[in-house]
Order: sequence, then C-alpha cells, then structure tokens
Amino acid sequence: MDLQTAEKEVKELHNLLNQYNYEYHVLDNPSVPDAEYDKLMQKLLEIEEQFPQLKTPDSPSQRVGGSVLDAFEKVQHEIPMLSLGNAFNEQDLRDFDRRIRQAVGDDFSYVCELKIDGLAVSLRYREGVFVQGATRGDGTTGEDITSNLRTIRSIPLRLNENVSIEVRGEAFMPKRSFEALNKVKEDKGEEPFANPRNAAAGSLRQLDPRIAASRNLDIFLYAIANPEETGVASHSEGLDFLDHLGFKSNKERKKCGNIEEVIEFVESWVEKRPSLPYEIDGIVIKVDSFDQQRSLGTTAKSPRWAIAFKFPAEEVVTKLVDIELSIGRTGVVTPTAILEPVKVAGSTVGRASLHNEDLIREKDIKIGDIVVIKKAGDIIPEVVKVLEDRRTGEEKDFAMPTHCPECDSELVRIEGEVALRCINPKCPAQIREGLIHFVSRDAMNIDGLGEKVISQLFAEKLIEDVADLYKLTYEQLIGLERMGEKSVNNLLKAIEASKENSLEKLLFGLGIRHVGAKAAKTLAQEFDHIDHLSAATFEHLIAINEIGDKMADSIVTYFELEEVKELIEELKLAGVNMGYKGPKPVSAEESDSIFAGKTVVLTGKLEQLTRNDAKEKIELLGGKISGSVSKKTDLVIAGEEAGSKLTKAQELGIEVWNEEKLLEELNK
Repeated sequence: MDLQTAEKEVKELHNLLNQYNYEYHVLDNPSVPDAEYDKLMQKLLEIEEQFPQLKTPDSPSQRVGGSVLDAFEKVQHEIPMLSLGNAFNEQDLRDFDRRIRQAVGDDFSYVCELKIDGLAVSLRYREGVFVQGATRGDGTTGEDITSNLRTIRSIPLRLNENVSIEVRGEAFMPKRSFEALNKVKEDKGEEPFANPRNAAAGSLRQLDPRIAASRNLDIFLYAIANPEETGVASHSEGLDFLDHLGFKSNKERKKCGNIEEVIEFVESWVEKRPSLPYEIDGIVIKVDSFDQQRSLGTTAKSPRWAIAFKFPAEEVVTKLVDIELSIGRTGVVTPTAILEPVKVAGSTVGRASLHNEDLIREKDIKIGDIVVIKKAGDIIPEVVKVLEDRRTGEEKDFAMPTHCPECDSELVRIEGEVALRCINPKCPAQIREGLIHFVSRDAMNIDGLGEKVISQLFAEKLIEDVADLYKLTYEQLIGLERMGEKSVNNLLKAIEASKENSLEKLLFGLGIRHVGAKAAKTLAQEFDHIDHLSAATFEHLIAINEIGDKMADSIVTYFELEEVKELIEELKLAGVNMGYKGPKPVSAEESDSIFAGKTVVLTGKLEQLTRNDAKEKIELLGGKISGSVSKKTDLVIAGEEAGSKLTKAQELGIEVWNEEKLLEELNK
C-alpha cells in the first residue's frame, strides 16, 4: 500500500470508527456488532504501524497510550469553574425564584437537569481536536488528566465541526461498572470503593491511563465555558449545540416556564432516582437566557442564576453501641457515636459525630439506643433521632467527663460556647493534632509527614512540639516502621525545604485561634516579620481590614505566652524563616503605577501569564479586577481568542491592551 492509498484508508476508518463509537457510547444504539468495530480498529492499527506519520492525536486508536505519568501538571482555568448554591426544600426553591424575579422580572424560563454524582471536568478543543482535559480542582486551578479522559469513549477526540471550544461536564462511573469494579477488588482482598463518585474520582487520578481505561467511565457534558463566543443565546440552545458537535449530554432535562413546573420536575425525580443506571444527587436549575445570566452575575463562589436542589438524605436505622471522645488541636472535646456498621447513601458507616454535650441531651441519646442516621449533604454521617419506642431498659445514660481523657486536666466551658475544652497547653492530644495541622498543605506543607507518621513520631517521643521536627535525624528515622532509606531522605529534604516558607505559612501552621490562611497572609503582609507581629497591640491589629476583635485578642494573647516565645526562638535557631517573602499590595493612593485606581478586565487567553498571575500583579499595583465590561471599566487586557468582552470594550471606546503591552507595564 502506498502513502496516498493509506491516507485515504485512514480517513475512511476514522469516519467509520468515530460513527460507530458515537452510536454505541453516546446514542446507546449500535449499528454494527462489536466484532466489526474490532476488525476495523485492527486494520487502522496496522496501517498506522506501517505509516507512523498518519497516527494523529484524534485517531480512534489513541484512546489509551503514552507512558505512566510521574505526577499531574496544574491547569489554570481561564474561566473559573464555580460551585452551585444549594436548595434543600421547596421553600428554598421558591426563595431562589423570588430573587430571580426581583432581578429580571417575570419574562424568563428555567432549564432543569439531573445533577450527576461524579467528578466535574473541563475539556478543551482546538479546531475540533481534543487537546486538554482537567479536573475542577478549587475552581481556578485543576489538574491535567488529558490521558485519562481520552479513555472515556463518549468523549469525542474530534468534533463534528472544526471549532475551538471549552466545555464542562461530569465524568462518572455507571452503577454496572461500579459493581463490577468492587467485585474485582473484593476478590483480590482489597478495600472496595465506598461509592461510584469516589470510584470515578480515584480512576481519573490514576497516573497510568490503562487503569482509567479499565474502569469503564462515562460522561455527560452540561455547559460551554464561554457561550457568547459560539453564537447561542441560551443554555438550552447550548445543550443542543453540544449534541450537534458530537458530545453526550443528558436527555433527562426540561425547560420550565415557572417555579411550579420546576418543583414538579424535582418531585418526579425524587421517586424515579433509583431507576437510573447512574447515581444522581439532585437537580440543577438554571435561568435559560445567557443575557439574563450575565445580568444576574455571580458571587465569589457561585452563580446567582443557578441552584442545585439536593435530594433528601437517605435515612437508615442502626444501633449506637458506644460514644468515644476525641480532643482537637484547640482543646475542644468532641463526642463520636460508634455504630453497628450500616450502609448509607452508597457507603458503610460505623461512626457519626455528635458535636457536643448539648446535642446529646437535646436528642436524649443513650448508649445502646436504636437510632436513625443519615449523611448530611450525602457526605457527613449524623444521628437524626432516637427510636424511643424500641428501648429495652438496658440503655445507659452518657455523661461528658469532667477531666480530659488524654491528660486528665479539668475540662472547662468558655462563656458563650457550647463545647467543653481542655486548656492544658501540654495536652498530648492537642499537641499531636497541632503537629498534624503544622505540616499540612496550607501550612508548612511538609510532604511525607502525614497523620500516621506524625502519630508514630509522637508515640516514639521523637517530637513534642513543632520545633522538634527540625531536630529529627537520619538515625532516628531509619529505625522506624515503614521508613526506608529513600523515604527518610525525602522526608528530611522536605523538612529542610519548609524552612524557606514565607511567614504566612508559618503563622497559619502555628494554629493561632481564629487565624485562618487568608488572615495569616494579611498579617504577614502588614507586619513583614514575626517579631513585629508579636509586638503588635490590640489597637493596631483591629485597625487592619479583615481583623476583628476576637482575632486581635487571640493574637495578642497567643504571643504573650512564655511557651510561645520559647517556641519561636527554637524555630529561629533551627533556621526557619520568620519574614514575609511575597509581594505587598499597595492602595491606589500609594501607588504611582498606571494601574492605580483603575478597573481592569481580563479576557481571552494569555500566553506568558496565567489569569490569576495577571490579576495578582495588577492588584498589587493598586488596580481592581472586574469580571465584566461596563462604562466604569478603565482598561481591558485582551489575550488570544478574546470574545464579546473585547467587542463591548471597542464599542464603548475603552482602552485595550494586548499581553505584550501588559508585560511591558508590569516590568516597569
């Protein structure tokens, strides 16, 4: 076969295989037997082996391939993947409807869709070819899982049109695939997955795409990231456009003219939910018109034009066999119900939080009671109520202890709080939990020091406070269980590297009460060094934006403690950085930058900066970033494939820069 003939054959095979794949995995209506598909695929593989130059990224043969990854690369979402606000009952839906009517009037419609219980992902296509797939992550930064998403056969590698587009969807594991996977795991003596959502997420985070391919995942696409660039005017039109391009959307959707129709749709699926071949955990309701969506806008976390109705949690009955107590890093004593294991919402539950003593009294919970439990939000197990008519008289009252179960110090209840606390700073449980917090990702981020390792080091008396982490030696670690030479060396390197962290990481890691990660950064930027912060007065602290009375009082009290002063000195001697290393924002009044006091809109794709990098740099120079173009906009930064925002800026006569101009000004 010559090259010209091979090219023609490959093109025909691509068309046939893509058609048969679409019929089987999207339409669920195959037109040829599996054997015919396999025969054509084998023929394609043979031609590609003979003519490697004909093997393209969108070839049906490229579903599974490539080497095992070392790690997933980070991906910045140019358009954030926002989460949805929740509704739990009919009144919540009516309140949502009222807010929409107040904002846009009565002339609008809703689209209702099933809320698939899986993993949110984003797919990018360039001129019709699939080029990248990513997880949602925190909404602004996800992970590149392209090689794993390629294995999902309902994701087209080439679209029906040569468009450049980004779409969002939910990857999931069908019930049949979930049951088959867990049977294999059980046969091997491995722990089964708790539910299809966990199984799907675990499968897509495998570094070997062959594992993901074996899990038989599926996907429904539900949104276009930047719909104004496609010419469609509404969400329902957008879903039809996705179908036209060859994507798989969920057909169990309905356009509703009013909230009564929405409620009727929701109620119908509460009953029909178990009949589906995949898991759903609610219904998503969206305002259909894109113009009205833009008018309604978004909050920092979620769109105002959409809401997710969450199905009532499944309730089951089991026996409460005991109540255990645990001490957190702030000394709070938390009671936990120990249950006879029971399956709830797809996973086996043996424990449920009882929160505090007041809740136990309010619900009249006794050891030995038969109780009703559910998973709040389908996630966290909780005791709903006691079935008093099933009591036998053998149940036992539970009383909270007067002394800490870990250190035997007297427990106290601080005025205005419901929780009991151990206030002994030397309490082993608090120290252990504080150590776990100190090494966590948002704090000092010491890789390899997880909860189990910390507990092991603490039990062996190798560490008693966070300063002891920086005194650990190779000789101390190599003798511990599950600690080989490579693990020890990697751990010591991670501990050494953490000394260079900026001040905000250390402040958050120290676990000062009421000081979260955001407040820690604000304090680090304001005071620049821990010595300056430790000397700060209450008045100075409350004068800082975002620092309230409680937090200010907690900070002053913390740094007055002698043991804290000693700890800081020990950390300094160990070489831990005490200063802020990041850039400091300036106010518009203080800045002489061209961005000072200006409202800036970013649109399109930037090549040398991520959207977040550009936003941070502009804000540090006194600028304000806005998500939409209006008469109040001073400047628009337009990257590649800039769409309607650029057009609107041009219509309003607003100054527009390209990325080159932006970098030039930033470098000044």
